[in-house]
Amino acid sequence: MSNALQFPTRMLMGPGPSDVHPRVLAAMARPTIGHLDPVFVAMMDEIKDLLRFAFQTKNAMTFPVSGPGSVGMEACFANLLEPGDTAIVCANGVFGGRMKENVERCGAAAVMVTDDWGKPVDPNKAEAAIKANPGAKLLAFVHAETSAGVKSDAAALCGLAANAGMMSVVDAVTSLGGISVAVDNWGADAVYSGTQKCLSCPPGLSPVTFSPRAVDTVKTRKTKVQSWFLDLSLVAAYWAGEGARTYHHTAPVNALFALHEALIMLHEEGLENAWARHAAMHQQLAAGLERFGLTLPVAAPDRLPQLNLVSIPEGIDDAKTRRRLLDEFGLEIGGGLGAFAGKAWRIGLMGQSATRRHVLTCVAALADVLQR
Repeated sequence: MSNALQFPTRMLMGPGPSDVHPRVLAAMARPTIGHLDPVFVAMMDEIKDLLRFAFQTKNAMTFPVSGPGSVGMEACFANLLEPGDTAIVCANGVFGGRMKENVERCGAAAVMVTDDWGKPVDPNKAEAAIKANPGAKLLAFVHAETSAGVKSDAAALCGLAANAGMMSVVDAVTSLGGISVAVDNWGADAVYSGTQKCLSCPPGLSPVTFSPRAVDTVKTRKTKVQSWFLDLSLVAAYWAGEGARTYHHTAPVNALFALHEALIMLHEEGLENAWARHAAMHQQLAAGLERFGLTLPVAAPDRLPQLNLVSIPEGIDDAKTRRRLLDEFGLEIGGGLGAFAGKAWRIGLMGQSATRRHVLTCVAALADVLQR
């Protein structure tokens, strides 16, 4: 029955995954080798170094968790929180809400700092919550809120946490590789991302990095991490250096081949060049959409260049428009979530999808469908 399926080539401009370069697909198609093979072990070390470059950190504990970005999120909270702890969680979209869910599943209390969807996290609100909860263990926020197309001031928020003696947990799923993620300069303690956004790698891995303070927190826990698979004290031993590595699980060998190649491509381009490319494509897309009457509801200084929120004109059917773009142009864009469901589209310009060809195709296709 499966032989009847036809797998089309799409232009991926939704909230993820993004288009994957042929070099990365070719790397994924390499012959599978054992996950303890010396060649594979050497590649693991290179991946860690390349991720430190991407995260702009010297953190020793930097590696990809086997699983999508949501697994990276859970790894951070499950390892840093214990029952009875308090965490301050900033929410300005869907993924701040998911942070809250993770906090509570760890048996900790979540103190919420909320902002309207499409607005960045307000550092003044966060500071007030920190002062009102001096015993809180950490401050958590989303750097690039995918559901709302808005970025928050990570440096300011991490600074507030550090000044109060709290740790910071940062969601960089959509930001890594698209805008500056400066883990060491921010003083961030735990940061997680995903491979399928601006790294333009197939989904299934979640890069994470933990500061020495976060590692010490894991080592001095009073209770076991509730997840055996995500227990950093076990996973880190698997990603330890040559001669110290111990078996933990069968790593997704070919997915790691792909990540390795994608990170090499990011290194070849250079971080600053990658950020500039995303910014330039965003400006071109915004200008093109605005020329035929579409608006971007997020204030210009707060927009994510790699994830653009676009208001749906009155009287236009959201799902029907997106389906026509897919069927007639092979173009995928995303629908809105939560407060923006049915009210906005999410147009991604991430990684290999941040090109002039993508921008021109998207603008022309949307104009054609809407005018008809």
